[in-house]
Amino acid sequence: MADKANTTQAEKKEAPILVQMGIFAAVLFVSSLISPLFPPKFPVPTPVIGLVLLYLLLTLHIIKLEWVEKFADFMIGLIAFMFVPSGIQLTASLDIMKAQGLQLIIAIIISTVILLVVVAYTTSFFIMIRTKVFHKDATIED
Repeated sequence: MADKANTTQAEKKEAPILVQMGIFAAVLFVSSLISPLFPPKFPVPTPVIGLVLLYLLLTLHIIKLEWVEKFADFMIGLIAFMFVPSGIQLTASLDIMKAQGLQLIIAIIISTVILLVVVAYTTSFFIMIRTKVFHKDATIED
């Protein structure tokens, strides 16, 4: 029983924080090299490419979750602080909100509904592919 606990601890060994920061920096650097390759009419922001790249690396088990988890939790803890400048900018443009507030609210509601519908149909499409093509159960696995 003790051997099983020791192997579980050995498998979950996290990387030092500088290594975790280095992994994030390397992913961001590679995504900054990829970003200019997209056509000018379809620009993709570097952080979005970085998120997709990190997701692929984690999914393909090239990078283990334990190697980046602590720094990622720290960055998620800062996310509210990152939205402060956006909130300040929004209050600085209250005159625009007065003039076009209703139009903005309607656009936000319509785009949210469209997003939810697209996500629902995309999810059902991938579930159909999983069940029909790969002949696997569509339940969520832990």
